[in-house]
Amino acid sequence: MDATFCLADNLPDTAIKEYATMPDEQALSAKQQAIAPLAAFAATGDMARLANALNQGLDAGLSVSEIKEILVQLYAYAGFPRSLNALGQLMKVIDTRRERGIHDVPGRDPGRDIPTGEALLAAGTANQTKLAGAPVKGPLFDFAPAIDQYLKTHLFGDIFERDNLDWQSRELATVGALAALSGVEPQLQAHIGISLNVGLSVAQLRQVARRLDEQGDATAALRVQAALDKQAQR
Repeated sequence: MDATFCLADNLPDTAIKEYATMPDEQALSAKQQAIAPLAAFAATGDMARLANALNQGLDAGLSVSEIKEILVQLYAYAGFPRSLNALGQLMKVIDTRRERGIHDVPGRDPGRDIPTGEALLAAGTANQTKLAGAPVKGPLFDFAPAIDQYLKTHLFGDIFERDNLDWQSRELATVGALAALSGVEPQLQAHIGISLNVGLSVAQLRQVARRLDEQGDATAALRVQAALDKQAQR
């Protein structure tokens, strides 16, 4: 893609105006703006850009615990290798910053016990239903019930039950990661809907697209915008 491409040149005038006139209380915070780019570069394995995004996130006020949680959750969407590599890069960034005299806020670990067994399935199912806005079912899950079980017990149970990262932040990370990956547009579309269900606005998600573009991933930015446009047509 042309290096001179700018997402703003391809946004409708109404979208640009909405972003430019967004009241401060409706805009993403500096911490929230930092999430999607670091998730995107972690998902694609772009270590140089990830290091820069991690520094920006820490400077914006994300705690070490919050970033670790984002990168741990990433494995559910981009796989263990990308997640492990990204966590290793975070360790290097923290060490480098410490050598420069920067002591980043450690943050906190999850503050509640994660249920197990049938209780975990129940919690994960409840989380998934709340996030999606309705019970999740369909032919795919009838065809492969194991994936339905894993989604409910592990992703929406083990991971989303952890309370050291709020659901809006988790969805910003998921949107960033999925937008950076090719061939997962249906999943990105689903998580655009989930993002709206957890209280993020269309204007804020357009801000995510612009942030990705500003950080050098115009393709990911376009995917977010396309998913938003498709959402508006529903």
